[in-house]
Amino acid sequence: MTTTLATEEVIRLEGVRKVYGKGEGAVVALDGVTLGFESGSFTAVMGPSGSGKSTFLHVAAGLDQPTDGEVWLGGVALAGRSETELTELRRERVGFVFQAFNLLPALTVAQNIRLPMRLAGERVDKQWLEQVIARTGLSERLRHRPAELSGGQQQRVAIARALVTHPNVLFADEPTGALDTTTSREVLDLMRDVVDTTGQTVVVVTHDPSAAAYADTVVFLADGVVVDTLESPSADEIAERMTHLGG
Repeated sequence: MTTTLATEEVIRLEGVRKVYGKGEGAVVALDGVTLGFESGSFTAVMGPSGSGKSTFLHVAAGLDQPTDGEVWLGGVALAGRSETELTELRRERVGFVFQAFNLLPALTVAQNIRLPMRLAGERVDKQWLEQVIARTGLSERLRHRPAELSGGQQQRVAIARALVTHPNVLFADEPTGALDTTTSREVLDLMRDVVDTTGQTVVVVTHDPSAAAYADTVVFLADGVVVDTLESPSADEIAERMTHLGG
């Protein structure tokens, strides 16, 4: 078994299939997906409902194991690893941002941001922490609790929390789904800025063409298969492509 991958790709999926169930009731969620994501890139993954977007994210992030094929994360093969090993890999190499902000209401902004390091029993890189806080515009909010923040501010806290561990890749699953248009734009501007200024790798799963237009590359899934990719497309070009996917 190959355990490392010498490449600039932060994530690599090779011939990945994911099947749920058995026999006649089996559902093929991913069907032979081969994709790579380079360091410092911003990629959006789109597709109609049931196309395999969520399964793709779970498999790529090591949250779920593929039925067939291979996944590398930060150059490390995920196959054959125990759940404990996978948990450690995710903690060290992956940041997550979801539609639900998943902040702990009893903790301050500063405490929520530091939480991953505290749970891992690791020291916080203070210089990086200060940079993340400044980059996410939270310097004046560190003593506040989530209930005292707007939705956009809460998502900024979630992004800062995801970045504080220096992850190889930041996965965002519908990160602007609960936000209004103006706030969504602010959050996406922030993610774009993090890619451009710190070299962070970001993969966003979204149904919104306007959100996907912030990415360098848009990958389109349909029925568990990659059917197209577009480089630096406009929101209109993305929306047009989606209409031909049945989405």
